[in-house]
Amino acid sequence: MPPRPTPTARQARLGAELRRLREAAGIESRDAAAFLGVNQTQISHIESGRFGISEERLRRLVEFYECGDHRLIDALAEMAHPSSKGWWMEYRGVLAPGALDIAELEHHSSYVRTFQVVHIPGILQTEDHVRAASVFVQPDLPDAGREARVMFRMQRQQVLDSETPYDVIIHEAALRMRVGGPKVTRAQLDHLARATERTNVTIRAIPFTTDGFAGSGHSMQYVGGAVAQLDTVQLDSAHGSVFLDAPAQLGRYQARLARIEGAALTQGASLDLIRRIAQEL
Repeated sequence: MPPRPTPTARQARLGAELRRLREAAGIESRDAAAFLGVNQTQISHIESGRFGISEERLRRLVEFYECGDHRLIDALAEMAHPSSKGWWMEYRGVLAPGALDIAELEHHSSYVRTFQVVHIPGILQTEDHVRAASVFVQPDLPDAGREARVMFRMQRQQVLDSETPYDVIIHEAALRMRVGGPKVTRAQLDHLARATERTNVTIRAIPFTTDGFAGSGHSMQYVGGAVAQLDTVQLDSAHGSVFLDAPAQLGRYQARLARIEGAALTQGASLDLIRRIAQEL
């Protein structure tokens, strides 16, 4: 079987974790290859996500690496299973691979924490909001492509039905953005307020009047994995999504989110702010 030309972010993450375990054990890739009875190139492909690995081989390999973290091993074994095609695969060849990677990441998350400065979180956007934002960003996009993006965003909201904890912090700037005009914006704010009726959704706001808040420089989404070592930070950029998973990076973003959460209003006060902004439209 030829190598995958473009592994998904999840496939690449599995390979990266196997590489980390090998390097932590001080084992060379050629020795790992000899242990499995394969060539060194195959180990390189596995660690880049371009080749899959069976659960049986994975468990033998991490035992060779003397990894004693059984929860991590079980989580990696789950990642190694040939995955059934998720709903997002319907959009392959229609949307950028990074968009599909976000949907897959959210699907497998144990929790999601997000901070948004100028955007409503994608999972909480209304259909009209998504469509209006798409028209502004890509005015020349054909109707079929635009509707695919709208429907994809709507399907991402399935993660909320799984009872995955979804904790949101939104700056007042995002709440006041009149995407699509006053009517669409008012409906979007009402939708945010109703979302808090879900037991797994928490929304808190940071008003302009917050003293000492210096921001974080950009929005971020922190996605919990099956174990803490498999957490991921997802950032938006002009050229697509960026996924960070190095332990030092995760630690920095956890600390940054903690400071941001410390500056946010309570959910009750946040809902008062959201409703007040809606009434001003």
